[in-house]
Amino acid sequence: MNGKATTTRTRLDRGRSALGPALELVHTGRAPTRAVLTAELGVTRATAGAVAAELEALGLIRVDSRPGAAAGSQGRPSHRLAVDESGPVVLAAQIHADGFRASLIGLGGRTVATAPGCTTVQADPAQVLGEVVAAGAQLLRETGRRCVGAGLAVPSAVAEPEGTALNPLHLAWQPGAPVRGIFAEQVAEAGIAGPAFTGNDVNLAALAEHRHGAGRGAQHLLCVATGHRGVGGALVLDGRLHSGSAGLALEVGHLTVNPEGRPCHCGSRGCLDVEADPLAFLTAAGRDPGPEVSLLQQSRDMLRGEFGEPAVRSAAERLIDRLGLGLAGLVNILNPDRIILGGLHRELLQADPDRLRAVVADRSLWGRSGGVPILPCTLDHNSLVGAAELAWQPILDDPLTVLV
Repeated sequence: MNGKATTTRTRLDRGRSALGPALELVHTGRAPTRAVLTAELGVTRATAGAVAAELEALGLIRVDSRPGAAAGSQGRPSHRLAVDESGPVVLAAQIHADGFRASLIGLGGRTVATAPGCTTVQADPAQVLGEVVAAGAQLLRETGRRCVGAGLAVPSAVAEPEGTALNPLHLAWQPGAPVRGIFAEQVAEAGIAGPAFTGNDVNLAALAEHRHGAGRGAQHLLCVATGHRGVGGALVLDGRLHSGSAGLALEVGHLTVNPEGRPCHCGSRGCLDVEADPLAFLTAAGRDPGPEVSLLQQSRDMLRGEFGEPAVRSAAERLIDRLGLGLAGLVNILNPDRIILGGLHRELLQADPDRLRAVVADRSLWGRSGGVPILPCTLDHNSLVGAAELAWQPILDDPLTVLV
């Protein structure tokens, strides 16, 4: 190694500890300029400039060569920072009851390309994950982008450290399917570079919303969502997912909100999972679910287009009341500073926000004066973005990983 290369490596090693925090600040939009980066890192302007330059040399961010001032700001103009849109990507995939989706996602949560996906999920997880990875590999060939990892979101609790899907209730998979191992093996066999990760879909939705969406800035973020079937929950504490001792925390779908309600897959009765998901909404409105589109889309269409119909409004109010009971219990236990709702729950909040907030306030210990903000999720396909966040995490921890 020549002297210049040795000097460069020494300088990179010395600044290594600041590269990760700096990249995460740009990745999450919290450092739009070098001045903000300097303040957030608590370093000198020269150090922040050197760190930004190193990240740019790695092909991860762009530094505007001409400093500019934000509208209405005072003081010295600062160089603008942004993720490099031509930089590396990760493969992100999501499995749900009505099919799968595979995308290439860059830093900043940007979707670069998406495969059409499928409409059915086979009973053999290896077959499904093979199709997912093949779709992702095709996207990489078509785009010519460099891949540095892969992430998968599944509608099941994922046990740690084994990476098994314990209860894929709305898929035909056997409980305990080793999805992380299968996915990692398929990714490696396809020649896709980087490590492979797997997580619960609602956990990953919460992570994505915390970094890029409605949960940004929250210290104790509670996310509750219903997708195509069932109800899930997640908690982000100080920027990190709280997954419990074995990855099984926040299985909120199995909170009982109606003791005389429908039988649940878990063996109990009246759980959120069967009282506040799209199938429950369609059933409460007296509608027979059709096969044309997903249950979630049918529910959305009905809520948006027919909310004025008495049967639809009554069904919505019933689900809002059940959801509110569950949220109130979670508020009493977890004391979050923000709640975000996804899937059909987001639609219910937007249809009748006052009713949901009133139910939560009336049933929470602190009453209306201490009501926690309840907001809709803002990201499209947030579980997919969250799967990408899993794959990006090693790069955020150590950006020099991209040199390997």
